[in-house]
Amino acid sequence: MVEKKTSGRPPDVAAGQAVKAAALQLIREKGYAKMSIAAIATKAGVARQTLYNKWTSKAELVLDAVFEETGRYASEPSAEAGEHCAEQLEAFLVDVFSHLTLDGDPLRALIAAAQEDEGFRTVFRERFVLPREKIVTALLQRAQQRGELGAERDPEMLSAFIHGAFWYRLLNGQPVTPALAKSITEEVFAR
Repeated sequence: MVEKKTSGRPPDVAAGQAVKAAALQLIREKGYAKMSIAAIATKAGVARQTLYNKWTSKAELVLDAVFEETGRYASEPSAEAGEHCAEQLEAFLVDVFSHLTLDGDPLRALIAAAQEDEGFRTVFRERFVLPREKIVTALLQRAQQRGELGAERDPEMLSAFIHGAFWYRLLNGQPVTPALAKSITEEVFAR
């Protein structure tokens, strides 16, 4: 999020949480296009200016709300010595997919907003897309170091393949399931 500098009182953390919760609830109920800053403010019980003081756009507010939720589940898998990297990748994808099922509508809306606004596209890519891509790439590099993935395989390309597979399904309204996580993992580690 690009936080604006304001003078006066410090930001109210509880109000910020209420705003993010209201935004996610409204987007799930009404959809992104029908959700307004005014409706978010009303649902959260705050003045519209509270939102404008903290977020530069509706898209950045929704990204912040989604980002906070995803921070709880899309963290890097542990590098436990006994666990095969394929198992770690599958578990990571199952976890991500379970939340994509819940957050699919907000994410589709953010992807659409990123296509229309170059500044937001940069923010979305840097804050949301790249960190998750780096997690998967690091896991695949670790798999190579451990001899679990062939040295000829390109971890960055495989990470793009993995993300492309589930983003494509998400954007087309197809399910992202544990079975998909298993299939992707098997394809990546097949050689």
